[in-house]
Amino acid sequence: MRLTIDRDRLLSEIESLSSFSDSEAPAVTRIVFTPTDLKARAWMKARCEEAGLTVSQDAVGNTFARWNGSDPTAPVIGTGSHIDAIPNAGKYDGVVGVLGGLEAIRALRQSGFRPKHSIELLIFTSEEPTRFGIGCLGSRLLSGTLPPDAARKLTDNDGVALDEVRRRAGFEGDLEEITLPNGYYKAFIELHIEQGPLLERQQIPLGIVTNIAAPASLRVVIEGSGGHAGGVLMADRRDALCAAAELILAGENAARTSGAIDTVATVGICEVFPGAVNSIPSRVRLSVDIRDTDLQRRDVVMRTIEATCNKVSAQRQVSIHTDLLNADAPADCSPAVIEAISKSCRQHNLKFISMVSRAYHDSLFMARIAPVAMLFIPCRNGYSHRPDEYAHPDDIARGTLVLAETLASLAG
Repeated sequence: MRLTIDRDRLLSEIESLSSFSDSEAPAVTRIVFTPTDLKARAWMKARCEEAGLTVSQDAVGNTFARWNGSDPTAPVIGTGSHIDAIPNAGKYDGVVGVLGGLEAIRALRQSGFRPKHSIELLIFTSEEPTRFGIGCLGSRLLSGTLPPDAARKLTDNDGVALDEVRRRAGFEGDLEEITLPNGYYKAFIELHIEQGPLLERQQIPLGIVTNIAAPASLRVVIEGSGGHAGGVLMADRRDALCAAAELILAGENAARTSGAIDTVATVGICEVFPGAVNSIPSRVRLSVDIRDTDLQRRDVVMRTIEATCNKVSAQRQVSIHTDLLNADAPADCSPAVIEAISKSCRQHNLKFISMVSRAYHDSLFMARIAPVAMLFIPCRNGYSHRPDEYAHPDDIARGTLVLAETLASLAG
């Protein structure tokens, strides 16, 4: 079997998909269930149908594009990622795994390969937490990690419930029907940019992921007392932003001193009310993101943040309310799928290393129901979630080729 990756077509499609954006190029903003997202979905569906794949969608918009194998009863070989993008993002995160997966399937079809197991491209809904405050919405539902009743309680920033938003977007059906049956996938492989600098620094073209970090996220609301910046003396202040600052720095210090480089803590949202230069902040809302490949280490950081909330609340006479959005377990990738990817690399004399994914992906939740592994390609300077995110065309094509070979070896 001789496989040919159409690099020019793949790069052209990446550029085309990036044009579906609510921000000016080179930035990409594509929030789930917005008109822009729906246009991008329609464009992707058309590309899959042009490739001869059978396309279906579930009640939350997870999209399945299948190449039927000779044994329709055999478990499926899956690949894919997401196409939603946070505000002011780049064009490669998730997209390389979707369009690379589609190109891998096209290359296999063109080569004359005929799979025993069906091969399926899966485009996950809302991997990013931008709209509903929780990441990997589609894969959480597919894996049964997020119960339907809990999903129904999710609301967007305008307070509109998930059920209403998805139905407005044209996705009907019951959330209970989304969870995949046991044994649906024989294996699942996700191609992705590294979102870190290690491959580029070491000049290694490919990374095979062995473990995926465990994320936890909190919403924190701090209520103090406002007042005029000149009229309230320092001794009388209950400044919510100063309390937030202590909490942010405590989280940073806990991650820095955990004893492992895999521990990270981030506050990515800090909303201050009333937000006037001459007014003492009376309320602050924070988002807190803590991740680690080790569950116990991660939870130590969470306990430190909780203890700091209690301490700061008492010392500064402010109220602090925390809402745990998720606290997920890490995932180990499947040795069998890792070996299949490694074998494909060796067939092409491509150097690779074993890696940990400190960013989490839909594969984290697919690992609850299927053997999974991830294949990383370098990205320039490790940049991601920003407009200058970039992956070299040769690296994208190389990763797609290895993905195609792996799909073939697993599909039989």
